Amino acid sequence: QVQLIESGGGSVQPGGSLRLTCAASGRTFSNVAMGWFRQTTDKEREFVSAISWNGDSTYFADSVKGRFTISRENAANTLYLQMNNLKPEDTGVYYCAARKNKGGIATNAPSYDTWGQGTQVTGSS
Repeated sequence: QVQLIESGGGSVQPGGSLRLTCAASGRTFSNVAMGWFRQTTDKEREFVSAISWNGDSTYFADSVKGRFTISRENAANTLYLQMNNLKPEDTGVYYCAARKNKGGIATNAPSYDTWGQGTQVTGSS
């Protein structure tokens, strides 16, 4: 069974940090781009960050640029999202996702066909 499992979410005060981890199993994702998205109850799922299959290219939403870092460890089939200087507007359920094919970085959700179950991040005092 192909799975992506996120962990590392939690509640932090504004300015705090969290590191999200996405562990993949069932097949290797080392040859596809992967990404992070987030969603709140009143918004559609929005793109946060993506990384190429080998980690050479990364891309970030303007809202998180300079505060978030994405990385991957292909040998461990694991994706990470380091979130620093968290703000209340970063609150949401964060999902990791893997692309359908060997395409490059994508910012739209339909380009990804495998999703995790999500982990809650809350940035509030």
